[in-house]
Amino acid sequence: MIDLVIRGGTVIDGTGAPGFTADVAVSDGRIVEVGRVQARGRREIAADGLLVTPGWVDVHSHYDGQVTWDERLTPSFWHGVTTTVFGNCGVGFAPVRADRREWLVGLMEGVEDIPGTALSDGIDWRWETFPQYLDAIASRPLAMDVGAQIAHGPLRAYAMGDRGALNEPASPEDIARMGELAAEAMRAGALGLSTSRTVVHRAIDGEPVPGTFAAHDELEALAQAVAGYGGVLELAPAGLLGEDQIAPARELAWMHSLSAQTGAAITFLFGQNHVQPDFWREQLAACERAHAEGARVHPQMFCRAIGMMISLESRENPFSRSAAFRSLAHLAHGDRISALLGDAELRARIVEEGADDVLGRATRFSQWDGVYRLDDGGLNYEPAPEQSIAAIARAQQRPPRAVALDAMLADGGRGFLHRPVMGYAQGDLRPTYDMLAHPLTIAGGGDGGAHVATICDAGAPTFMLTFWARDRSRGPTLALEQVVRKQTLDTARLYGLEDRGRIAPGLRADLNLIDYPNLALGPLETVYDLPSGAPRLMQKSRGYVATIVAGAATIEMGEDTGARPGKLVRGRRPGASY
Repeated sequence: MIDLVIRGGTVIDGTGAPGFTADVAVSDGRIVEVGRVQARGRREIAADGLLVTPGWVDVHSHYDGQVTWDERLTPSFWHGVTTTVFGNCGVGFAPVRADRREWLVGLMEGVEDIPGTALSDGIDWRWETFPQYLDAIASRPLAMDVGAQIAHGPLRAYAMGDRGALNEPASPEDIARMGELAAEAMRAGALGLSTSRTVVHRAIDGEPVPGTFAAHDELEALAQAVAGYGGVLELAPAGLLGEDQIAPARELAWMHSLSAQTGAAITFLFGQNHVQPDFWREQLAACERAHAEGARVHPQMFCRAIGMMISLESRENPFSRSAAFRSLAHLAHGDRISALLGDAELRARIVEEGADDVLGRATRFSQWDGVYRLDDGGLNYEPAPEQSIAAIARAQQRPPRAVALDAMLADGGRGFLHRPVMGYAQGDLRPTYDMLAHPLTIAGGGDGGAHVATICDAGAPTFMLTFWARDRSRGPTLALEQVVRKQTLDTARLYGLEDRGRIAPGLRADLNLIDYPNLALGPLETVYDLPSGAPRLMQKSRGYVATIVAGAATIEMGEDTGARPGKLVRGRRPGASY
């Protein structure tokens, strides 16, 4: 008898082929039949009217620490993710000696904006080497599969000590040692190696991530180690946010050369920066040339504008340095909002004392023309220029800070401001559409587990289906089948995960059953569930009837079933069978 039969759903199989009506049969965690299934299942799910898709393979998260205390890995858990890959952007927690643990916490806190107190309180340090780190993860019950990359930052500091941590040049002996450690990690099952090249990424003490300025011979040794095991070299490139206008072209040249030379697949974070808003076209053209010459260089792009989400509950906001606002600090958030709504004079003082920046202090993002109400007409991730705080203020002949405060007081004080810092230079998402439509781009950058207080993009898989395949009104959309493939087969293949990403007999039964007309992102909210009680942003979803991992439902009708079928996914180890 079959374990599970999903009957009569519209199967979007992950290949990009048109959807079709079929049954899907599952036994022992694998898909055994797709089509007209005659056998009965121990359990049967009527899927008429539902989409049946592969589970989402998210290749860019930062759950390196969270995986040691959170079995579900939220928010990704709530968005149909059945496999996630962390260890991105050159930061992670292995290898590490005991006296370097807090230094790694500071590195992750600075780069990925995860509270150091949460990491210090939450991480169960049971490892020194990277293989031991993988074993520690493998011992955990998990709701989804996870894969890990070894990160250049901890690797360099482990191999070189203070010299590595401070970005001093590596000697031939240092490089050989790093290569040995990287190969050891790959043999143990790492999916790849990551590095950061952007000076924007800094530890909590202000130091750039170790490896930011690594020379070509160091990168070559690491790429060789990765390529020998079919892994991926992932990086946050120099010039990512336009901080160095010459760097992006230089970065593409060495990536092209290194991939062609070593055979390593390389993926780099990619999007429209606001300093060179059209340079992404040149980057795509360079990647096309690289592929034509045998290199494997894949831009890994964000699926929407990357931006800060700020509310009156945020640690920093336009009014957080106002004396009048600080006078309410002793109140619970709800009481604070009641006090504000009930006192027009208090609101006027707060407006007067506020700052012209979403973080309450002068930054390069201090223009109200580029700040929007996130809840303007719902969760609007593509607002028009006339919907900016500055435009509304001009139309109403009011100070922008007054408009901003009203927006944040909306919905009982749960209103959010959205300040895009990448991907929205012209006030629309047309460049993102063009990037997503390109066959070489990889969907990524959701950053699950990172930037917890100001960014919440772990819902990217749900956004891909709702916005890009169904709801967009200011420009063209993508075919549903193409959107599904972007975050299943394409992402799985990049990391050599050939047993998932499609709905076909013999493959892993990682599936989503989706009520597509009603699929939606839930409201953005602040929760206090980190180990230290620190706040983070959370966004759930509606419309996932079931998420199935290895044949077991982890979510049904939006609720956690308690099933924990996830496991550590190890890479291509010599002698292992896949």
